[in-house]
Amino acid sequence: MKVSEPRERLLRTATRLFYEEGINGVGVDRVVAEAGVTRATMYRHFPGKEALVVAYLEHEDAVIRGLFAAAAEHAAATDASPADLLALVIDGIADDATRLHTRGCPFINASAEFPDADGPVRAVVRRHRAWFRATLTELTTAAGAADPAATAASLVLLRDAMLVGGYLDGTDVATDFRATARQVAGLA
Repeated sequence: MKVSEPRERLLRTATRLFYEEGINGVGVDRVVAEAGVTRATMYRHFPGKEALVVAYLEHEDAVIRGLFAAAAEHAAATDASPADLLALVIDGIADDATRLHTRGCPFINASAEFPDADGPVRAVVRRHRAWFRATLTELTTAAGAADPAATAASLVLLRDAMLVGGYLDGTDVATDFRATARQVAGLA
């Protein structure tokens, strides 16, 4: 299926603005203007702002999944061990926090702005976090962690802390994340 170029412009613009300035701080009119489309085009692709927010978070989810896929491809190409793959994923998560997500976690940020736990925005957040935790559990299991679920849960918390701490403190916490995450995963 061919993807609409105006839809992609809307999503790119919304992704940038929502992440940089907050979702509730950016109106649809601004997204439409900066994307260079009409309101009719916006509503043809997204029935409302909440649908655009959902698409933004689904895009962010795809970015993180892409990091995991890139690590898996690299590991397969180099015949890396499961522990090496886990180390690559940890490095990818740390790199993401210093390259793309320097203003905190988009999922935590969105959850703060959308407190309705049963709404569509929070549903995307739940799906992402469930996938993230389950995938880390699979990786830690393959790498031989004594308690893969607990290890994965700790890695999720460390990522959350790195993203929030890096934004709030304005420091590069990726180095500390790498070292601590490797230690928690039994890779140190």
